[in-house]
Amino acid sequence: MTTTAGEQSNQRGDYRAWPALWALCLGFFMILVDTTIVSVATPAIMKGLDSDVNTVIWVTSAYLLAYAVPLLITGRLGDRYGPKKLYLTGLVVFTAASAWCGFTGTVNELIVARAVQGLGAAMMTPQTMAVITRIFPPTKRGQAMGMWGAVAGVAVLVGPLLGGVLIDALGWEWIFFINVPIGVVGVVLAVRLVPALETHPHRFDLLGVALSAVGMFLLVFGIQEGQNHNWDAVIWILIIAGLVVLAVFAYWQQRNSGEPLLPLALFRDRNFSLANVAITTVGFAVTAMAFPLMLYAQNVQGLSPTRSALLFVPMAVLSGALAPFVGRLADRVHPRYVGGIGLICVPVSLAWLSSVMDPNQAIWKLVLPLCLLGVGNGFMWSPLSTTATRNLPMHQAGAGSGVYNTTRQVGAVLGSAAIGVLMQNRLDAHLPQAAGAAGAGTSGALPASLHPGFSDAMAQSILLPAAVIVLGLIAALFFARPAHMRARAPEAPAGEPVEVHG
Repeated sequence: MTTTAGEQSNQRGDYRAWPALWALCLGFFMILVDTTIVSVATPAIMKGLDSDVNTVIWVTSAYLLAYAVPLLITGRLGDRYGPKKLYLTGLVVFTAASAWCGFTGTVNELIVARAVQGLGAAMMTPQTMAVITRIFPPTKRGQAMGMWGAVAGVAVLVGPLLGGVLIDALGWEWIFFINVPIGVVGVVLAVRLVPALETHPHRFDLLGVALSAVGMFLLVFGIQEGQNHNWDAVIWILIIAGLVVLAVFAYWQQRNSGEPLLPLALFRDRNFSLANVAITTVGFAVTAMAFPLMLYAQNVQGLSPTRSALLFVPMAVLSGALAPFVGRLADRVHPRYVGGIGLICVPVSLAWLSSVMDPNQAIWKLVLPLCLLGVGNGFMWSPLSTTATRNLPMHQAGAGSGVYNTTRQVGAVLGSAAIGVLMQNRLDAHLPQAAGAAGAGTSGALPASLHPGFSDAMAQSILLPAAVIVLGLIAALFFARPAHMRARAPEAPAGEPVEVHG
């Protein structure tokens, strides 16, 4: 296959595109699992490396920072040097760093290794969506994004479960060692199956690179560390400085007469802009809802980490089973209806879950709203990603994918920080007479007398992601009908704007 055949082959059929997608999804699955798997291992890492909580938190923070900050840049690098090259480089870095994580002997070394792992993930993630955009025609892209969405939806739920099993059976090191054989297989499959697509001779906006990296670092670092530093003046200075630098970055991108790092013209597409708003709320909600649920399951229900993670199994199964069907539906039905189903199911399921999070509650009553949450997950990821990328010009597929994944990751960081603040606030309100015991409860030692107050605090906290994702639903309701659907449906309302494919 020549460098342009990946895009041209769709004129003959997409039989080569699907194996390429399967190869890419293996690496993408591994990345997303690693964003959540370490949270289950925190107590074991503290014990194994003789560390404290504040230091171990950086094992996750370093990964998230190194993952989120470079996404805009690595997306554009994929356009310049080819998404296959960037994906393979990132996969090799990620796999080697995973082995390094497992062999570390100190927590500081583990933090550095996790940062390198996050950098590898940042190189890989935008390329998966960029390749889908370039090798699948618009009429088949929803099916492809359905598979991508299934991987995204299931991976973030599988991480805690897999982590619990590996830690109980083999030790915390194996949450990293497991990536090595998967990474090797992923490299072989990508070399053989992913096409080498045409590159575009971009000139790099070095000032834009510096501004975006500094702004994203200050913003994400400030948000992540806010709770640990009690949101003191230094944290707010970092956050405000990050926003100011990002504003300067946006101004420079608008004024840059050469080739900006972030083509602001992408946001002229209504669906691209709205899908980015929606995926930010999804990243927020999916990350935030897990914390209060896991604390309630372990400290009130008395479940082990592995058994707590098993609560996510029905949700993951339903999400994965629905995603291919939803992907096909996304190619034929208006995205506001398909995505809207998921974005309605999620807040309803979380509100339902909140209402049944009582002491001594039967487990099956918790599973029912989690099943509805699985339906919501199945209907969210594919329509949103398809809608965001459907109209991207081919030479800007990497840049658009970088933006989309950046907003998702920033949403996740915001969700992690916000839910931590709210949980502490609710615990102070419901257990003011036993603040120390409540804090101890988060590590597994919670007296039965505190169960009612703790349950109420976690139940109220889980309403935050429910409220935030409603904003994503509102954004999805304003999606325009894609051009290929209007071609088949001349009766579509005349007021909707025409969307032109690049």
